[in-house]
Amino acid sequence: MPLGAVYEVSKEWTLGPELCDMWTASDVLCCTASILHLVAIALDRFWAVTNVDYIHQRSPQRVGGMIAVIWVVSFLISAAPMMGWKDPEWHERLRNKMCIISQDVGYQIFATITSFYLPLAVILVLYWRVYQAARKRIRRKIGTNAQSALCRGPVTISETTTFTRMSSQPSPEKTSNGSTLNGHPVDGSREDSTSGVAAVASQVVPRHMRRREFESRKERKAAKTLGIITGAFVMCWLPFFILAVLMPLCTVSCHFNPYLIATFLWLGYFNSTLNPIIYTVFSPEFRNAFKRILCGRKRAFQRQSSRFSSVRFTRS
Repeated sequence: MPLGAVYEVSKEWTLGPELCDMWTASDVLCCTASILHLVAIALDRFWAVTNVDYIHQRSPQRVGGMIAVIWVVSFLISAAPMMGWKDPEWHERLRNKMCIISQDVGYQIFATITSFYLPLAVILVLYWRVYQAARKRIRRKIGTNAQSALCRGPVTISETTTFTRMSSQPSPEKTSNGSTLNGHPVDGSREDSTSGVAAVASQVVPRHMRRREFESRKERKAAKTLGIITGAFVMCWLPFFILAVLMPLCTVSCHFNPYLIATFLWLGYFNSTLNPIIYTVFSPEFRNAFKRILCGRKRAFQRQSSRFSSVRFTRS
């Protein structure tokens, strides 16, 4: 990005062909690695949702292996132009003080598919599966809670009715309002038991409805989070990669504004700014991990300990 900023300001490349090769290769390397890390995060979430035992299988060695694969694949994609996969006009452009990635049609199709279009398809499919699995789990939980509430409801009502009848039995001398009728007590327990049934039923149903509303709100929040993550990724990178395919295919009849090219490139860079913000806002795990990285394990542990002690003191 610093070399890219210098190139944008000066409007010409004066740093030589070797540094141009290194700059374009590192640009493709870092952007591809950033996108593939999003694929790895989506895979991790998918396995965590669909496989109950995955949390025990997610060892540091496995995570390190995934990160190593990401960087190896990114390096192979970015190093191809340095190994000779360049278009014939590359040296002519460099003599005109213009430094851009190889515009060979075959390389651009290979690079855009492996760097963006295939990862985008994988991310969309995985997050859709994650959303479906979470939705199914939440609805199954709602059904279980509803069934248990229905099973508990009659027992509670019956117990309340029995208790009401036993406690409200009038004496032979008095009725429920303290009077007698022809020497026989007026049975007021039926009215009391009916009111007890209505009271218990009015408590069971709203509680179940509140739980259902809470679960629906959780489901909407999960969908919103996945939508924000995927939408930010698509909006930031899709314009650049559409332009990356069009530029080598339409070289004669098409004119691409340099400001448009720069805007789309830096919009893709901006996605790397958004990712830590989005993931730390919507994921407590990422937030705690960033705290441990930036503040140190000891300080993060002290915060958690003080928070736990304050909660325990408040409860006691």
